[in-house]
Amino acid sequence: MISTLVWGTGNVGRAAIRAVAAHPELELTAVLVHDPAKVGRDAGDLAGLGTHLGVAATADIGAALERRPGAVVYAASGDIRPDEALADVTRAIRAGAVVVTPSLYALYDQRNAPPEMRETVLTAIAEGGGSLFVSGVDPGWGNDVLPALISGLGSTVDVVRCQEIFDYTAYDQEDSVRYLVGMGQPLDYDAPMLAPTIPSMVWGGQVRLIARALGASVEEIRETVDRQPLESTVSTKRMGDFEAGTQGAVRFEVQGIVDGRPRIVVEHVTRIHPSCMPSWPSPPGGLDGAHRVIIEGDPHIEVSVQAVDEEGNCAAGGNATAVGRLVHAIAWLIEAEPGLYDGLDVPLRPGRLS
Repeated sequence: MISTLVWGTGNVGRAAIRAVAAHPELELTAVLVHDPAKVGRDAGDLAGLGTHLGVAATADIGAALERRPGAVVYAASGDIRPDEALADVTRAIRAGAVVVTPSLYALYDQRNAPPEMRETVLTAIAEGGGSLFVSGVDPGWGNDVLPALISGLGSTVDVVRCQEIFDYTAYDQEDSVRYLVGMGQPLDYDAPMLAPTIPSMVWGGQVRLIARALGASVEEIRETVDRQPLESTVSTKRMGDFEAGTQGAVRFEVQGIVDGRPRIVVEHVTRIHPSCMPSWPSPPGGLDGAHRVIIEGDPHIEVSVQAVDEEGNCAAGGNATAVGRLVHAIAWLIEAEPGLYDGLDVPLRPGRLS
């Protein structure tokens, strides 16, 4: 059994606790939290499992790493604290752990990451003997191994488009919805995730990763952003009211330019209510979210994936699949040489019958 520490208990961390607890090759041995109110609580309680796992949460990073876990699932946010997240991750690597995380956007395509960041990680690997695999929660598999896989089913490939399509009505992360993405804010509000260059910083690595899989060279990364208002006030179960005239939907693209035109595209279509911009792509089947890969070529191929949690929530289900990709990679990383890996390096491993 591989001793595994989960660092963080937000949306991603809760899913990580569940995934580690269910994995036959892993043993959940520690959970790190930042909130003092969570210290001492059982991991099963924090993950909403309805059962105790016998692992009490702690805020003592040093003590947790001194126990030399074989693996760390780093689930703390890197959105607004990238330097701190990098320091945490390299600390765990220096302790000898295999680390998997979605939090370091620049390392989604680790070969083209900023040299100083890459060198920091490689130095930690050389000193501690750990490894690092970074893959996204949007989810990473939808923007790397899935498009790479299905692109090989046709005769020709003209454009690869990866879509995340979500209705945030039932989303359980109000600060991100209102302030990072700008839902419910005036259309001139400077939403951090929509600011120029930020989408490219977050998703540009995945565009380059797909290009590498297809043997293509990206000449430049371009962005498009379209923000649309609500025509009337809507109420949501978890986040309250969103007023008419405020941002109700946003659609943006991160485009990889190949041969002078957009040929590898990561697109996000998000709305706070189905009534806003119904002409834009919507999830199939009346659910609140989907991930879709479209291969424009011969033949035209579309694959949609919908992951739904026990409450019917696709956002939580999507997080769970992204975490599953990371957690299932741990055993492979333990056997591999210490190193820095990305979504094309690490095979997508089968699950296990429960």
